[in-house]
This record gives sequence, structure tokens and C-alpha cells, in this order.
Amino acid sequence: MTKAAELAKMGEVLTNSQIGGRRNIVINGAMQVAQRGTSQTGITASANEGYTTVDRFAFDGGTHSGVFTATQSTDAPTGFSNSLKMDCTTADTSIAAGEYLMLQTRFEGQDVQQLKKGTSSAEKVTVSFYVKANASATYICELQDNDNARTNGQTFAVTTDWTRVVLTFVGDTTGTLDNDNNLSLRLNFWFHGGSTFTGGTFTSNQWTGTTNERVGSITSFFDSTDRTFFITGVQLEVGEQATPFEHRSFGEELTLCQRYFQQSNKGESANESIGNGLANLETASAAEFHWTLKGEMRAIPTIAKTGAIIVRENGANKVVSSIQTIVYAKDRVWLTLDISGGTDEATARVYTAGTETALTADAEL
Repeated sequence: MTKAAELAKMGEVLTNSQIGGRRNIVINGAMQVAQRGTSQTGITASANEGYTTVDRFAFDGGTHSGVFTATQSTDAPTGFSNSLKMDCTTADTSIAAGEYLMLQTRFEGQDVQQLKKGTSSAEKVTVSFYVKANASATYICELQDNDNARTNGQTFAVTTDWTRVVLTFVGDTTGTLDNDNNLSLRLNFWFHGGSTFTGGTFTSNQWTGTTNERVGSITSFFDSTDRTFFITGVQLEVGEQATPFEHRSFGEELTLCQRYFQQSNKGESANESIGNGLANLETASAAEFHWTLKGEMRAIPTIAKTGAIIVRENGANKVVSSIQTIVYAKDRVWLTLDISGGTDEATARVYTAGTETALTADAEL
């Protein structure tokens, strides 16, 4: 063997036949970051779905009557500190056709071009993750091409012990992914589905555009209020070799998450100044406020508030009733905060009213 061949072989060993560094396309796969909070109760098909606790993982469901709680849990396998826990609190044993529940993480098209999807050299993709539950169950892991309405699913088993699941998906030579900052690909975990999704013939690890072929025979998470499900260590990488989970620091994961969602200083303390500037009261009922965001976001964000925001001027607190947004860029916004009883042309500061108070900027997929 030549020296060059020896070095190449050594590289394969060191990187487990993968290119080293930045292997995991998933953000927050170790469930470390939970900017919105560590627990959300009363999640239903009509309330609180979407992004609830851990960042970059959202719930999506249709018409089901089941209810569950989502928690950033400290129950995790060796080498991890956190997991995402689901706990069924209201069962749904009568499954209508259009019902479904899934957990999903979403990817921009420009971040998944390396999959070469829709070309003759489309890459295989390997998904790995750690799971456990209160009882044995079977669920579906699915890749969903949002640009071309194509999906590919495989079942996986869950037991009462932490186990690592590894699934390799064939490449798809049909349908390219848009090269932009919009939603192109989803990684879905199915927990409940009606005949709209289960009525056809499910074939494991096959790309399809037929809706009723997406889900085979799976356990319904809503079959009992005893049901729990834990997941962490979610990794999606190019190729058919599952490599060890790529751990990133908390600070790095937080920065990646803040491209999609960020907030001022929720959870720290009351009466903390928001942003880095002053508010000028242009009228007695409106304060103009400049908020510099923590880095550039994916898109122009939607601004909202949780809890009470206070404008303090001349020693008096004025509660913000609503927010009008004039956006300058993806990394800064100019806000008009509606109040009453202010002083024209006064200078003021903007504060949190409590630990659950914050301004939020949302640019999620």
C-alpha cells in the first residue's frame, strides 16, 4: 500500500468514513436549548402546537382530541444532559381519518443541498437518535420533501430502556430542493395517524408522493394516558454510515437557534432593561424603541411580547398595550410601543415586568 493510500485509510478510520466536522445537519439535536420554556401543558390539535419547549423541534397535528405535555427532561442516556419528553394526558382512541400527530425539525433548502436530491447522484441519508418510553411501541421516522410533496418513512421500535435507532434512507433522484432560506425538508416522527395517511400500502424506505402510503401500522401515542416518549441525540447526516453524535457547545447551539427565534431576557429577573437603547415618547401614547437583535435572523422576524412590558419615564411605569413594528433589517427592529399617559418628547427606558416577560422575534420555518 502506498503512503497516500495509508493516509487515506487512516482518514477513513478517524472519521468513520465520513468527512470530519459539521456532520449533523440537525440543530439542537441534544435538546439543550429551550428558549420558550422547559414545559408546555395542554397541547392539542388546536392549541399550543408548533414550537413549544426545546428549540427547532415543533409539534404538528390535525383534528385529534388527544392532549399531551411536552417537557425538556433531564432523563437522558449516558453522554447527554437533556431529552424531549412527551406525556399523554388525554387519550384519543377513536381515530378519525385526518388525525395525526408528529414531532418535526425543519431545514432551509440552502442547508440541505449536499443531499443532491433530485439528481442522478442523490445521496443516501442516515438518521440516528436515542429513544425510550414507558412501554414498547412502534412509530415512524420520515423524511419529507416540502418542495416536491414526497416522503420516505421507516418504522422504529421503542422500549423502556434508552436505545439508539439508526435508519438509512435511500437517495431520491426525483425533485430537487430549492436553494434558498425557505422550508425544503422536514424530519418527522409520527405518533398518531388516521386512514388518510395509513390507508394505502406502506413500503419502508421508499420515496412516494401518495399521502395514504406515508404511515404503516404504528402505535397510537394517544391510546392511553400512561403513554410517554423521550427522544434526544437526533442526527441527520449524508451517507449510509451512522457516526457518533456530534456534540456542540450550548453557546453554539443557542446561536444557531437564535437564527429562527430569540427573545430579550425572559427568565432572568424583573425590572431588567430590554435591548440596548432608550425609548423616545413621540406622543403621550407611543414610545419609539430600537431593539438590536442577537445576530441576523433567517428572515424579517415577527415581533411579539409575552407578559407585561413596561415603559418607565419620569419615575412612572407605563404598561405597553400593543406593539407596532417597523423593521429595518434581519438583525434590528424599530418598534412603536403603545402606552397611555406618557409625556411628549420624554426619554424613557423599556423594562420587563417579571421573569416571564420578554420581547420575542420569530423567523421560524
